[in-house]
Amino acid sequence: MVALCWKKIPDSGFIWLFSSCFLFHYLNRSIVFPLRLRTQGKRMPWIIALSAVCFNLVNGFFLGYFFARFADYPPDWFSDARFLSGMFLFWLGLGINWQSDNILLHLRKPGTTAYAIPEGGLFRKVSCPNHFREILEWIGYTMRTWCLPVLAFAVWTIANLAPRALAHHRWYQATFPEYPKERKALIPFVL
Repeated sequence: MVALCWKKIPDSGFIWLFSSCFLFHYLNRSIVFPLRLRTQGKRMPWIIALSAVCFNLVNGFFLGYFFARFADYPPDWFSDARFLSGMFLFWLGLGINWQSDNILLHLRKPGTTAYAIPEGGLFRKVSCPNHFREILEWIGYTMRTWCLPVLAFAVWTIANLAPRALAHHRWYQATFPEYPKERKALIPFVL
């Protein structure tokens, strides 16, 4: 009976690569980055953590289901422009992520709790390069996998992060009168 409902998982280097990149992103986001934070005394509401876990379980299920049941990449997909440009955007986003995280992690000196204006890297152009990079990563992931579940995830990521970036930008402007006027909220020179 199970054999009628489930086909053999494809033995594809593409699927292993896509899955590895997904897991690499979330290993950094859920384990490495939180261990680097200096947030003694700060608490996160459990509903936020639970929402993130549930959202990513659903997303992971749909990605896994797509890759196991429907993914069928041609042997020359590694040289396809969608794959190559998607890989570039994904790794560019990851690089911006690490740079932005390092700037934010070192923004406060040990023992201080005051907020400060982030400087350097893409912070010279936007208030939330960490959100911009997340969007870049998932647009790149969408391009290289060329599948509907990843597109849906990218759209939800944009719908979640764009309003947050605008709110952060307004907060920076209201909190710091000297905040750079030329800095945009999310997309350099645009938004």
